[in-house]
Amino acid sequence: MKTEILNTKKKSGHKINGFSHEDIGNDHLYTSLETPLRSDAFLMSDSEKKEKIELLFEEIMSVMGLDLTDDSLKGTPKRVAKMYIEEIFSGLNPANKPKIALFDNKYNYNQMLVEKNITFYSNCEHHFVPIIGKAHLAYISSGKVIGLSKLNRIVQYYAKRPQVQERLTNQIADELKSVLETQDVAVIIDAKHLCVSSRGIKDDTSTTISAYYGGVFNTPQKIAELQNYLKQ
Repeated sequence: MKTEILNTKKKSGHKINGFSHEDIGNDHLYTSLETPLRSDAFLMSDSEKKEKIELLFEEIMSVMGLDLTDDSLKGTPKRVAKMYIEEIFSGLNPANKPKIALFDNKYNYNQMLVEKNITFYSNCEHHFVPIIGKAHLAYISSGKVIGLSKLNRIVQYYAKRPQVQERLTNQIADELKSVLETQDVAVIIDAKHLCVSSRGIKDDTSTTISAYYGGVFNTPQKIAELQNYLKQ
């Protein structure tokens, strides 16, 4: 069975802002704050997507010469399809966005609240290999507070899609600002990229840190205070 994957030809001469597609992928650059999605991304149901991915991944395995009649391999295309749609890329679907309930700040707590060491697993959008890291979130209430577990869920929602770390950082920050109705939020992400450690340069020791400081957090005093909390 021939597929669009095999028929697609690379436009090697095409450049974006002076960078080729190869440059963008190898240097881990990104082109937009929003995750690049087509307008018809959700016309197909999840069940239909899984069926199509299963067929396409089966062909990829076949092209690589794998024996799909082997008991260990014959269920792999279905497992991969389910994993893509229901698990590691479930954050692409807005229907999976966590429902956030806010509560009045009855404790009159007006200092920063920090939720640190939120473990997440994402995938590099350039090579579809894992990004593994920890996110640290902070905010100062504008009169409302959010359940602590919802902070984790926001991180997981935006992580579960093909990502670039800078975009992930800003998407989480924008969501917090929108939900909490305040500019006073901070997001710090420390992550290991397997596209760096398992391929390419094959550097297994480096990690990448990205940060967003909004409102009162964008001051030396608050940054120092937050960094002190994260060291504890």
